[in-house]
Amino acid sequence: MTAGSAEPGALNDRRRWQALGVGLVAAFMTLLDISIVNVALPSLERALRADSSDLQWVLSGYALTFGLVLVPAGRFGDVRGRRNAFVFGIALFTLTSAMAGVAQSPGWLIAARLLQGAAAGVVNPQVTGLIQQLFAGPERARPFGWLGATIGISTAVGPLLGGLLIAAGGAEHGWRWVFFVNVPVGIVAVLLGWRLLPGRVTPRDRRRRFDPVGVLVLGVGVTLVLLPLVQHEQWHGATKWLLLPVGLAVLAGFVGWERRYARTGPPLFDVGLFRIRSYRLGSAIALLYFGGFTAIFFIFTLYLQNGRGYSALVAGAAITPFALGSAVASAVGGRLVNRYGRPLVATGLVAVVTGLGLAALAIELVPQAPVPWVTALPLLLAGLGSGLVIAPNQTLTLSAVPVPQAGSGAGMLQTGQRIGSAAGIAVVGAAFFAALGDGTDAWSRAFERSLLTSAAIITLALVVAGVDIVGNHRGRPRGRDRPVDH
Repeated sequence: MTAGSAEPGALNDRRRWQALGVGLVAAFMTLLDISIVNVALPSLERALRADSSDLQWVLSGYALTFGLVLVPAGRFGDVRGRRNAFVFGIALFTLTSAMAGVAQSPGWLIAARLLQGAAAGVVNPQVTGLIQQLFAGPERARPFGWLGATIGISTAVGPLLGGLLIAAGGAEHGWRWVFFVNVPVGIVAVLLGWRLLPGRVTPRDRRRRFDPVGVLVLGVGVTLVLLPLVQHEQWHGATKWLLLPVGLAVLAGFVGWERRYARTGPPLFDVGLFRIRSYRLGSAIALLYFGGFTAIFFIFTLYLQNGRGYSALVAGAAITPFALGSAVASAVGGRLVNRYGRPLVATGLVAVVTGLGLAALAIELVPQAPVPWVTALPLLLAGLGSGLVIAPNQTLTLSAVPVPQAGSGAGMLQTGQRIGSAAGIAVVGAAFFAALGDGTDAWSRAFERSLLTSAAIITLALVVAGVDIVGNHRGRPRGRDRPVDH
């Protein structure tokens, strides 16, 4: 059977899992670069004489361009073939990682990071679409479980791996290995991706239609929403927040345009997917959960390194319990989601909120104790809960999305996750810095407050999950969870 087949089961079982393995490695690598750079900032700052604005763009520029291209890249994979999009994205990511590693100035590094983020945005919806394409019905739960583990581990283990690379490479050049480590992995992924991934999904007569106006309007809208969030520390004053309502208005215009465009051809994103209950509520849960989940690692790294004087390596190791818990629970959650559905996600959310609350309590009760030890068990509990959220929620959210729209549907889901992450870091970071003041316990107080803020955001996701559970128990019609037809 050829690699270009688009139907689930068209590849033999071994070939399907090999293709998925390549996709998961690529997803891990691109998501890792969101968090791994955090611990490299001090050495990077010294080596390139970068100022605070440069450092902010090294971090936020990646997130911005990542979020910008997700939906267009997902749609491109739907109509031109996931293999083509995947290989192009990984090749660009590998090249830009090398460019970042040899950077000689802050401007050079920022430009490389912007392109690297765009490449990551091309790759990620192809991985989710690949699962939709190669696996059908209940069998999708297991690969989505592995994808959930990949997301959780890549986010949590980034600081640890970054600390190890910096320690190995030295204080002056260790930060460069944070980027160079992607190069050999990327080269192998390009070769294996071209060999193992299936080709196009849609018929050839639909391949030329791509909705360029939709791409432009969505890009402008997402940019206007993300910019004040990712630059909230650098852009002072309240004026920047005016971009948010403008961006939301542009996104509303995008919805109107897509509805109109759908009358004559396949749109960039079929807004009818939001009529599917599982997709609508699952997208809301993902946005809110990533708003609380991603910010945890940002504030934890700040607290440990700047507030308590721990090394980058120790700061990264302190987050390991979360990563381990997430990895174990993601694999288990992938097997249980078809049996328990949304209540499994709600259980995970409760565990995350409880774990964060216990971590804050531990810091309050024993403020002078070693932070990595007193937070280990609470973070393990939070990680176990996270594993029951990300993968099962993704499985449920995309369960009724038809394969020809899998890439764009996954792209919109991940766009919501990126917006949620940026908003969460802005809100939780604001709570963290607002609590900093004079006194030896200021950093601990700020950390406790930000943990509770993250828990509050995740509680909103729990409320949405509860709405879905209650609605199902009341016997609401499930017909809307059928795939959207065209």
